[in-house]
Amino acid sequence: MSKFPENEIELTVPFHDIDVMEIVWHGHYVKYFEIARCALLESINYDYPQMKASGYGWPVVELWIRYPRPARYGQKLRILARITDYDPRLRIEYEIRDAATGERLTKGYTVQVAVDMSTREMQFGPVDALASRLGC
Repeated sequence: MSKFPENEIELTVPFHDIDVMEIVWHGHYVKYFEIARCALLESINYDYPQMKASGYGWPVVELWIRYPRPARYGQKLRILARITDYDPRLRIEYEIRDAATGERLTKGYTVQVAVDMSTREMQFGPVDALASRLGC
């Protein structure tokens, strides 16, 4: 099996993402995952416009997150997104680390499935538009 793509981005925690405890509110990590996922998909030329053009949507059907350490206002984060499985579900794993120290703050994954946009039916086989970009 070939190695699937990965991509890393850097993000600085904005003030509007922290809560009264002065740490990033847990729900914002999902947004950080989405930003990293978009950059990953863009790196293989299969971002949302290309998905739409291919006739498929890829809704998230599963999400898991573990928060060992909090992120804080102004902290620079490195967010790694890597595709770890495609058969035909798409599993993307994420790691959020402090950019300065490399300490892991959060990890998680999402699972997405292909949905034919014209019929709204889930696809149970590979989608050629994505499979070809992943070398499957």
